[in-house]
Amino acid sequence: MLRINEIAVPIGATAEEIKKEAARQIRVPVSAFVHFEIAREAIDSRKKGNIHMVYSVQVSIDADEEKIAAAYPQNKVSLCEAYRYDLPENKRKSKYRPVVVGFGPAGMFAGLMLARAGLRPLILERGNDVDTRTADVQKFWTMRKLNTQSNVQFGEGGAGTFSDGKLTTGIKDKRVREVFQVLCQFGAPEEILYSARPHIGTDKLGGVVKNIRNEIIRLGGEVRFGCRMTDIIAANGFIHGIHIEDNSGFSTDLETDCLVLCIGHSARDTVEMLYRRGLKMEKKPFSVGVRIEHPQEMINRSQYGNEWNNPLLGAADYKLSNHPLHGRGGYTFCMCPGGTVVCASSEEDMVVVNGMSEYARDGENANSAILIGIEPEYFADEHPLAGMAFQREIERKAFLCGGKNYTAPAQKVGDFLKENASVRGGAVRPTCPTGVEWTDIRRVLPPVVTDQLAVSILAFDKKLKGFALPDAVLTAPESRSSSPVRIVRDECRQASIKGIFPCGEGAGYAGGIVSAAVDGIRCAEAVLADEYWD
Repeated sequence: MLRINEIAVPIGATAEEIKKEAARQIRVPVSAFVHFEIAREAIDSRKKGNIHMVYSVQVSIDADEEKIAAAYPQNKVSLCEAYRYDLPENKRKSKYRPVVVGFGPAGMFAGLMLARAGLRPLILERGNDVDTRTADVQKFWTMRKLNTQSNVQFGEGGAGTFSDGKLTTGIKDKRVREVFQVLCQFGAPEEILYSARPHIGTDKLGGVVKNIRNEIIRLGGEVRFGCRMTDIIAANGFIHGIHIEDNSGFSTDLETDCLVLCIGHSARDTVEMLYRRGLKMEKKPFSVGVRIEHPQEMINRSQYGNEWNNPLLGAADYKLSNHPLHGRGGYTFCMCPGGTVVCASSEEDMVVVNGMSEYARDGENANSAILIGIEPEYFADEHPLAGMAFQREIERKAFLCGGKNYTAPAQKVGDFLKENASVRGGAVRPTCPTGVEWTDIRRVLPPVVTDQLAVSILAFDKKLKGFALPDAVLTAPESRSSSPVRIVRDECRQASIKGIFPCGEGAGYAGGIVSAAVDGIRCAEAVLADEYWD
């Protein structure tokens, strides 16, 4: 099979036109193609007067493919193989079912792979199923009644369920393709298989995660919602069981010798319990910042020029970074075209925000996190959980600054850059469903963050015209982009207590839906290998 890259065609080109251009580039007739598929689709908007589409395709040809590939630079034409993922051999001999704690991307994919291997995993999720959870979240947003067990952070699908469903990742791992194929198998749009910036949308994610859950159950697994692990039972350096409680108050012990920890980055109480029980942990850098909102039309005009309202291009996005020679850098993260900012609290009397958008991305505003990296030396002390305390301090300040009712602190960019508190909104209407309180976000975020935010906003304005729009809205704080702690694991992906497999974002080994799902697959493979290191 051949992969042909850098196929430039006009916006709206059909598959047949893409095929013809691919054939022209390697000087063969279209009739020579035995197989043809689009491998990647991207928008080239570098020249605003010549915006076009760029494709990579994979083809099988009734000819000498090696000879054809040898005639072109490898970055243009190369040999490739059809993708295939096979679960490794199941060497596990234990009589106990593996237990997976958490049903976000890591837990879903770990559970699915274990179920496919015939191990009938038991999956515990402290939050509710996605439909009940959606009702819980809407109640919080409309009535300010927070369910600390079922919210934007906790429940079926994890924090990603209330997001853009963004599937971009920087990791290079063959399992990424398996994640995409599984998502498509269970209802995600097929375009995620080739889009350069794939997303599912929060409105479609719910159906996908339900389908994955039903497949796990069909294969013999079990998923229990409203069920929280409150303790672990360990002896002689090995896991022997866990203590669980459900929403009704019923509690019991479960015997197991295999615990896959997919707890997410917000299960602070669980992390604290695990630390008390002796699991080795260490501090890690993480990021803190704000959500910024602009009119989506402005972003479209800045990115697409005269094509700004071309429906074939969809809502424009961006990805920006600023790395000064001597200083801390800033970067945008999880940009949500046509989306909303949401209050994503999971603990009482704390406020945290995130971004969300539906598949159509047709909202009035664009939003993105602007994040500033925080190194462990800025934490209060050397305790492994000091980063969590740092996050909580910021989120408590936000709650107080917002009026003690989950209203989020906000400030206009123009006021922020002039170091003036905002007293009213401007042309850009904030979208946070719990509302905003106009203030000075320096009351919430430490100078180590706000100083660099100001520098980054001005730097980004030079790269994307209008980014420093005075009426653009900053909503604080975005403090859950990644975990501030890492649960140490060995070459077999096991923690200091053997039989425990720390996995995904909450354990400090992932940073998004795809990387968390890939780590779930890796940990499932480690369970199947059934290896233990001293």
